Amino acid sequence: MFPFKTDESIAFVPVTFAVLAVSDTRTLETDTSGALLKELIEGDGHRCFDRQVVKDDREAIADQVRKWVDAPDIDVVLTTGGTGFSGRDVTPDAIEPMFDKRMEGFSVLFHQYSATKIGTSTIQSRATAGLIGSTFVFCLPGSRGACRDAWEAILTHQFDSRHMPCNFIEVMPRLNE
Repeated sequence: MFPFKTDESIAFVPVTFAVLAVSDTRTLETDTSGALLKELIEGDGHRCFDRQVVKDDREAIADQVRKWVDAPDIDVVLTTGGTGFSGRDVTPDAIEPMFDKRMEGFSVLFHQYSATKIGTSTIQSRATAGLIGSTFVFCLPGSRGACRDAWEAILTHQFDSRHMPCNFIEVMPRLNE
């Protein structure tokens, strides 16, 4: 659906991710979406610095993300879960106030791609992304399918230094300007 080109003459640059599952019912052992994201990250040659699970609680979510944003070795934080409309779905509410810059394009592309898979049901997600300091933060739905779609349709390309015409790797050195 989304055209892309890879310039194999450019060196691949791995980046470091942290993955946070937001759930009242899952544990690290039963969190299949976070495990899938870790597998996809590492399968593409990147590093997964840490993976955690927190309850659907604004403070717990914000505290963990803040901890990772403050860690100099983490470039990207991916959250999975808590992006819907139930009363306990508070991930975007916890994270969006921390954004220094919002990434509206991520939500648009995610919903465009998601609609090809699940039709109008995509509107039930509040997937969002932005920049906190110099750390990219993406809030993904909790389903394995949505996590796979976000990774394979968008994130794998934007975090590949060989992706053309541009990618996040190119701008990372200038994020603190």
